[in-house]
Amino acid sequence: MENSGRHARSRYVPRGPVAIGAGLVALAMVVGLLAIAAHRGGGRSDGVAATILATPEPPPTLEQPPVVDTWPRWGVTHTQYSADNEDPNVRTRASDLFIRVPMLQNQHIMGWGAGNPEPVPGKYDFRDLDRRVKLMAATKSQPVLTLCCAPDWMKGGSEGRTSWGKIEVAPQRDHFDDFAKLAATVAKRYPTVTHFMVWNEFKGFWDDAHNNWDVEAYTDLYNRVYEAVKAANPKAQVGGPYIPVDSHVSSANASNLRGPWGAVDSRVLDSVDYWLKHKKGADFIVVDASSATNDRGLVPDEFTAVKKFSAVTTWLRQQSGDLPVWWAEWYVAPDSIDWDEQHRTAVQTAAMMEFARSGAASALYWNPQRKAGDDCPGCLWSPAGGDEMPMAGLLSGFTRWFPAGARLVDVQVSDPRVQVLAVDNQMIMVNTTDRPLSVDVDGKSFQLNPYDVKWSDRGQ
Repeated sequence: MENSGRHARSRYVPRGPVAIGAGLVALAMVVGLLAIAAHRGGGRSDGVAATILATPEPPPTLEQPPVVDTWPRWGVTHTQYSADNEDPNVRTRASDLFIRVPMLQNQHIMGWGAGNPEPVPGKYDFRDLDRRVKLMAATKSQPVLTLCCAPDWMKGGSEGRTSWGKIEVAPQRDHFDDFAKLAATVAKRYPTVTHFMVWNEFKGFWDDAHNNWDVEAYTDLYNRVYEAVKAANPKAQVGGPYIPVDSHVSSANASNLRGPWGAVDSRVLDSVDYWLKHKKGADFIVVDASSATNDRGLVPDEFTAVKKFSAVTTWLRQQSGDLPVWWAEWYVAPDSIDWDEQHRTAVQTAAMMEFARSGAASALYWNPQRKAGDDCPGCLWSPAGGDEMPMAGLLSGFTRWFPAGARLVDVQVSDPRVQVLAVDNQMIMVNTTDRPLSVDVDGKSFQLNPYDVKWSDRGQ
C-alpha cells in the first residue's frame, strides 16, 4: 500500500505499513490469530490477518540521542517509505542526509510505515516500530513518537485483523484506557524517546451531528495517555492537541484570527481553548495546517499565504501561556498545485522563515517519500537513486543555522520581493518572483534566478 504523503479529515489519506518479506516472516512467526479472532473478536472479520512472533522480541538496544546545545527545531516525519525501506546503497545515502546535521525525527506507532503494534489485547508486534526507532537512533536524531493510531479491536473491529482503510477511526470511549496502556508500553520500550505527540489531527473526533470537533472526547483520551506515559517514563515530554488549523476566505465559522491569507475556523480555536483549560498537563502544544484556505486555495498568493503560520504560532503562544509551539505538519499548497521543484522549495523556504520569526519551537516536515519509479515532489531524496533533493538541504541548513532560540538579525534588502532570514554568521534569501532579480542584501550584490533560494555567509 502507498502513502499519499499528506493526510487530514478529507484532504490526506493515510495507508498501512510496508510489507515485510514473506520469507523472513515465515521463518520468524507463528500464524494463528485467525482462530483467536474468531473465538474472541466482537467486530467484523474484514481487514488483514495479523501474525505474531512465538516469542516476543526484546526491546532494541538504542544509542542515546546526541547532546545538543539548543533544540534543533526542524525535523521530519517518516511516512510509508523511508530510508529503512530502500536497498543498501540508497539506504546509506538517505541516512547520510539525516545524520549530517542531527534533527528531529518522528514516527507514528501505527501506520505510515509501522504495522499494528497490538493486534490482540496484550499481544504486541513492535517489529516495524523497532526498525524505525533504530533508524532514528542510528542517524543521531532527537526522536519523537506520535501516539496514533489505534488497533482495530479498540474501535469496534475484530481482534487479530487490521483494516487499514479505517486507520482514521478513533478508539471507542471504553477503550481509551487500553490505548493509554499501549502508549505507556511504547514509552517503556523506548526509554531514549522522550517526546510524544498524542493522536493525529483529531482523527475520528469529528461530530457530524453538531458539525464540530468532539474536543471533550479527545481531551479525555489525551489526559489518560498523558498520565500513563508520564508514569511509564517521568522524563517524557507530552503534547497535544495536534488539531488541524483550517482557514477560509468566507465562512460562517470565521474567527477574528485573520489576515490577507484568510480567517482561522473558530471551531478550531474553541477546541484549543477547551483543551488548554481541561488538560491534565502538557509540555508543548501541537497543531498542523496548510497555508491554503479550504474554500479558495492560496490567497492572495502563495508567499503571503504562509504568513498564516506566524499568526497562528503567535496566537498559540499567547493563549497557552507561552507553551512551546510544535507544528506536527505544515503544507504550502493544495494537492492540485503543479509547481516545479524550484518553485515549491522557494515557498517552503518562506514558510520556514515564518516559523523561525514567530518563535515556533518545532516544525516537522511530512516527508512524502515514494517507492522506486514514482514521481516524488518535495521528497528528501530521489526514490531508488538516493540523490539529494532540495528539501533535504533546506532542512539541514535551517537545523544548523536557525535552531530554537536563534537570535535573528535584520538586514537591509533593496527589493522587498526578496525575503531574507539572517543570524550573525549566515543568511538565506528567497526570490518570490518568477523572474530574475538583481538585489543588494546586507551590503552585497546578488543575482537571483526565478524562485531562487541562496545561502550566504555574513559577519565574521
